[in-house]
Amino acid sequence: MTVPRLNVQDEDRCENLRWKGLFVGVEPDPRIPQSDDACWCLTTQICLGPDGKPVDRWECNPARGCYRAL
Repeated sequence: MTVPRLNVQDEDRCENLRWKGLFVGVEPDPRIPQSDDACWCLTTQICLGPDGKPVDRWECNPARGCYRAL
């Protein structure tokens, strides 16, 4: 049995960044307002990284000491 490769959208993401969109495997319903901006750090399990700064798709970048490349 082969396992499909993950679809990596942006190569510069931190491996510890998680967001709702990672876990939703269906097309969004256009009648319902969508937001997958709820982000958290896999290391801390909250919306702040190990450095105490907020996590999101723009803040979690190579400039941060806790950043881990995919």
